[in-house]
Amino acid sequence: MLQKRYIGTFLILFTVLFSVSAQKAEREFIRKGNRAFKDSAFVDADVNYRKALEVNPKSTISMYNLGNTLVRQNKPKEAMEQYTAAAKIEKDKSKLAYIYHNMGDIFQSQKDYAKAVEAYKESLRNNPKDNETRYNLALAQKLLNEQKQDQQNQDQNQQQQKQDQQEDKQEQNKDQQQNKDQQQPPQLQKKDNEM
Repeated sequence: MLQKRYIGTFLILFTVLFSVSAQKAEREFIRKGNRAFKDSAFVDADVNYRKALEVNPKSTISMYNLGNTLVRQNKPKEAMEQYTAAAKIEKDKSKLAYIYHNMGDIFQSQKDYAKAVEAYKESLRNNPKDNETRYNLALAQKLLNEQKQDQQNQDQNQQQQKQDQQEDKQEQNKDQQQNKDQQQPPQLQKKDNEM
């Protein structure tokens, strides 16, 4: 019985030490990544954030920082995957605000203004005092309205072109019919009294 207690205590102690060691390694990789990011060494930052994620796959800080690094490397799709994964796990409202703000920036840069508006709104739900996000939301809404107006104008132009084409076709058919009528020789008509 005493042996089982020592084994149990040893396992708990080992688990705690391993956990502390893993947290320390994760923080060290994040620090190295942050230094590389600050120095614009985005590939090095990428590597370190991925190493931090290997140590702790649920590290939202590593996901967020990796997302930022991927944006700087012009990899918005991969960045969006990191932000989305972080948003699913993160509970801290201020961190969620940053995540959704950056998602909005990516959507806006891709001219997906409807999704940008939603991301900025979600960011403001988590941090209503963020004026930069409020500005970006207003801009995304303006661009979305302009995009909708442009689409409506294009639709109207296409509809008008189709209508004009139909009218032109009808006019051509009418002209062709008139030409046929003029080209046919007059037919002899029989008079009942003659013959």
